[in-house]
Amino acid sequence: MSERVAAVDCGTNSLRLLIADVGADGRLVDLHREMRIVRLGQGVDANGAFAPEAIERTRAALADYAATMREHGVTKLRMVATSATRDAANRDDFFAMTRAELGTVVAGAQAEVITGDEEARLSFTGAIGELSTAEGPFVVVDLGGGSTELVVGGEDGVHGAFSADIGCVRVTERCLPGNPPTDDQVAAAREFASTRLAEAFTRVPVEQTHTWVGVAGTMTTIAAVAADLPEYDASRVHLSRLSLGRLRAVCDRLIGMNHDERAALGPMHPGRVDVIGGGAVIAEVLADELSRRAGISELVVSEHDILDGIALSIV
Repeated sequence: MSERVAAVDCGTNSLRLLIADVGADGRLVDLHREMRIVRLGQGVDANGAFAPEAIERTRAALADYAATMREHGVTKLRMVATSATRDAANRDDFFAMTRAELGTVVAGAQAEVITGDEEARLSFTGAIGELSTAEGPFVVVDLGGGSTELVVGGEDGVHGAFSADIGCVRVTERCLPGNPPTDDQVAAAREFASTRLAEAFTRVPVEQTHTWVGVAGTMTTIAAVAADLPEYDASRVHLSRLSLGRLRAVCDRLIGMNHDERAALGPMHPGRVDVIGGGAVIAEVLADELSRRAGISELVVSEHDILDGIALSIV
């Protein structure tokens, strides 16, 4: 007997929905996946609070998601809110909004803030589901808008996890105002990313890992650009592999482009145009560290991530 569930992941940059049936064997059967760029974290790093227009963008998207959940007959749901929500002074306004919208599907439902460690563990569960255990231990990296989670584990579970206070929106707003960014700005962004990721590499035992799995929009966009896709195709991105040399070349290209050049790329989502350079900087720092510390030579990109982990956690 399966149960129909909905998972919503509210990050700094995007709002994502998964509706799925969860079978008695614990496997997901996807019914609907959707992503909207709402930029909830707009200005949070600088101002410490959500912008009213950012909450309204998120509300409008969530109202549409709630309608889709009702159409599919969802009986259980879970919405998690991550980095930006942990930082915002007016987060009560956000939670009241989610309670109003999600309550139309399941009485009493609202967003919940999860810790960085739980965020990492949910991402890990979703990301490695289709990979052979022989490729482990794995280091799963969820590169988001406001934070980046590293989690190490294998078939015996999670060995270590850490949430670093760095993401594509955060590094872009703080270090990369140029169009395109100057060499000095890029150097400052790399230094900022390296500093923020340093604690993650001391807290998480990446040295024991064999396979790097990257999830979330920055990673999947880099993979799509690397494959020269004319438009975004999740089926071609999922479980694709990039050598670190190819990864660095694509990242350097994205970092050096101006807004119009990035926007003209076929697989580029309009909401990622302004922040993909910041994400590429973080990806390069990760590649350098994982190569040096673990001898890793490629990146595996997964379309399955925290959304799948959230859906599985419901039942």
